[in-house]
Amino acid sequence: MLADQEVRKLLDRLCVDLGFCLRISEIERLVRDPPKEVLTFTDEVFRSEGMDPDTADRHLYRQVRDVVAAAFDQAESVG
Repeated sequence: MLADQEVRKLLDRLCVDLGFCLRISEIERLVRDPPKEVLTFTDEVFRSEGMDPDTADRHLYRQVRDVVAAAFDQAESVG
């Protein structure tokens, strides 16, 4: 599971790199209770942006998923 600072860093990267800049309330919600799986976290990012992850552009979905997966992998290797 991602620690608070790791969630913030991940969400910052998604904002800067892919334009997924969530509202403060959504960021705080994800920091308080981060999804524990890559796909669930990815879906929550899309929903927080007002997008349906099931109908989102597949290329964009994969890009977001890859960034999320890298953060999870890094947290796992550190923790």
